[in-house]
Amino acid sequence: MGCFQSKLGPLKQPLNHATINGGGSAVDGDGASAGFSEFTLAELKTATDNFSSKLIVSEGGEKAPNVVYRGRLQNRRLIAVKKFSKLAWPDPKQFAEEAKGVGKLRHKKLANLIGYCCDGDERLLVAEFMPNDTLAKHLFHWENQTLEWAMRLRVALYIAEALEYCSTEGRPLYHDLNAYRVLFDENGDPRLSCFGLMKNSRDGKSYSTNLAYTPPEYLRNGINYSALDMIRGKNILVLMDSHLEGNFSNEEATVVFNLASQCLQYEPRERPNVKDLFTTLAPLQNKADVPSYLMLGIPKPEDVPPTPPQPLSAMGDACSRLDLTAIHQILVSTHYKDDEGTNELSFQEWTQQMRDILEARKRGDLAFRDKDFKTAIDCYSQFIDVGTMISPTVYARRSLCYLFTDQPDAALRDAMQAQCVYPDWATAFYMQSVALSKLDMHKDAADMLNEAAQLEDKRQRSLKGN
Repeated sequence: MGCFQSKLGPLKQPLNHATINGGGSAVDGDGASAGFSEFTLAELKTATDNFSSKLIVSEGGEKAPNVVYRGRLQNRRLIAVKKFSKLAWPDPKQFAEEAKGVGKLRHKKLANLIGYCCDGDERLLVAEFMPNDTLAKHLFHWENQTLEWAMRLRVALYIAEALEYCSTEGRPLYHDLNAYRVLFDENGDPRLSCFGLMKNSRDGKSYSTNLAYTPPEYLRNGINYSALDMIRGKNILVLMDSHLEGNFSNEEATVVFNLASQCLQYEPRERPNVKDLFTTLAPLQNKADVPSYLMLGIPKPEDVPPTPPQPLSAMGDACSRLDLTAIHQILVSTHYKDDEGTNELSFQEWTQQMRDILEARKRGDLAFRDKDFKTAIDCYSQFIDVGTMISPTVYARRSLCYLFTDQPDAALRDAMQAQCVYPDWATAFYMQSVALSKLDMHKDAADMLNEAAQLEDKRQRSLKGN
């Protein structure tokens, strides 16, 4: 597979990185959730091929125009990048605070916000990319099959769960809740876009939103709230999508219709809370064991490649099991024997600069041995930042420290740097494999594990030949 990128440019330090697995949020000292980063504009330009029109996913927003691009980060992770017009969000501090607020949220039913960029006049949001289109596409612009009734009920349940989570986390108002805000992930599961949790600023003081989808108590301009009038007194069969061709339960449809009517009541006290939505919709799920991708009519997600055919080394086995403790023991015992030949320094550099940076590395090694991973990160960072010596082992060790402190994105970057320093070093590939697994990029992780095993096997055969 090779290195993700042969030469890495300067990267902004992540606020904190972590795996996104499900509900709940781990919040760091900056108020943003683990897994949330401040990206540079250069990083996002690279990820989107300089904001190529070929990568545009959607455009919208009359009052606060924005464009959403598909992109790919250096670590090969797919992202969605929302780029606002230059007139939006004039106050960079306000934009950053709003982004960090939404960035606190982490849930498996959300397309989570993983970062932002605030560079000059540029204002951008970065979210997880959902590859299987929007609910609007599957409802109104389908090609092969309409969305079956059971899948529609699943969508309603999942979005109710996402809204309940947001409400409990202090984000009760979702802007512009509509079919374009519901996205489908690689497994075909519906997720709620995090972009709707972010206010759209026009002048730094007021916010734009689509009033048709806004609770009336949030409005002050006397808009005619007529959605309930549109369905009141109508027969359910008239309201149902004709493309279903009667393939739905009248009893279930009645429950959903009554629930929708309650949600559209003008007075807040007459509307159900989001927990009631989930409680009402959960018993209607009659195909709970059927994968979403089957009901959505999309191909089965790509299977993870098989493990390497040859027996794995101790390092390979530890990485395949994501056993960080075993990896730590191996890196401690290996010490710096793989760094030979990676540095050639002049006598002047040895006498004037080496003492301090070697002392920093020594402190890092002691902290690493004693599993004081935060101190090790600080000491190894001092060693790396000076730049006089370039050590793949230090990158590998700091990568493991990041894994122990729930920062897999940073761990992946260090493993990639180790490979750039030592392109055929199996340890660098193994560390990338572990970090990719922690990022739920299991196919790429398996590819990396295979390649690392092949490099080790090649090296062993070479040693035997000599």
